[in-house]
Amino acid sequence: MTQAIISSGFKSPLHQMTQTTPTCLWNDSAATRELSYSIEHGAVGATCNPVIVLGVVKAEMDHWGPVLRRLVAEHPTAGEDVIGWHLVEEVSRHAASLLVPIFVEQAGRNGRLSIQTDPRFYRDANALVEQAVHFSELAPNMIVKIPATAAGITAIEEATYRGVSINATVSFTLPQCVAVGEAVERGLRRREAAGKETASISPVCTIMVGRLDDWLKAVMERDGIATDPGHLEWAGVAVFKKAYALYQQRGYRTRLLSAAFRNHMHWSELIGGDVVVSPPYSWQLRFNASDIAVVDRIGKPVDAAVVSDLRRRFVDFNRAYEEDGMTVDEFDTFGPTRRTLRQFLAATADLGALARDFITPDPAKG
Repeated sequence: MTQAIISSGFKSPLHQMTQTTPTCLWNDSAATRELSYSIEHGAVGATCNPVIVLGVVKAEMDHWGPVLRRLVAEHPTAGEDVIGWHLVEEVSRHAASLLVPIFVEQAGRNGRLSIQTDPRFYRDANALVEQAVHFSELAPNMIVKIPATAAGITAIEEATYRGVSINATVSFTLPQCVAVGEAVERGLRRREAAGKETASISPVCTIMVGRLDDWLKAVMERDGIATDPGHLEWAGVAVFKKAYALYQQRGYRTRLLSAAFRNHMHWSELIGGDVVVSPPYSWQLRFNASDIAVVDRIGKPVDAAVVSDLRRRFVDFNRAYEEDGMTVDEFDTFGPTRRTLRQFLAATADLGALARDFITPDPAKG
């Protein structure tokens, strides 16, 4: 399918993509203004996590400040971490409500709010499963993020079996995508064998394409590697395209999702696939102001010379690009995994600190 840029009747390139290709747009934010803009331009999903909640609350303090005060009053014995996660639930429920009409219209395939499990549970499969089940019950259109760590793969199978639509996160590599796809299939087959329905389950597997690029750039600086810097912009795209072809071949009932945008190829090179692209609001504004043609590129391979150069110079690209590049037990120690978990853990602590200001306000600030 090949479409020309912005023909009459389309609001923007992203809107055109959603109307003329199988590629879906989700908003990488739960902020009301940003999500409303995204829906206007064709979005059919959104994301929430501690990083996003911090940004949403600070930007919309007139609305969320009173909510925080109410949560503190309703949970008089709760500590700051508990209040912080109650706030995540509140922000997620609010964003989910904006997506309900899409959820109904598209029979649950889209119209979902993606809520993230506590990153402190990344080594505890049981805790991940229990929180995933709880989060899935907050609204009918929740999809729950579980990290593609060793424990997370176990949790993904069990949560799927329990009827949770999962979104695998902290995922950057083909081995992780395969492990996620297989774990979801095991969970679905267990449900089918038990006579339980699977039609309402709509899983996705995120590839944080830009975070793989970021890591290889860090490795280049750390190890003094000299290469064409433009090649590093293609690493995540190359992994995504290879994973998509493999998912299509094997018939996994999980869609791939592109996240962590660093350049327009993280959107434009994936158009045409039955996938989700999830740029933050700032990138959506860039894309919609651009003259980048909305054409089917998902099946166009990344230049073989670029892939060959990346494979020759970067061990970690090979680990990400080859199906057998890592075992499940090695997922937790992969560079992008550690860096991303550390950021999520820090954001969780910052969210607790925000709650602290409402539980025990600084008297010097009045």
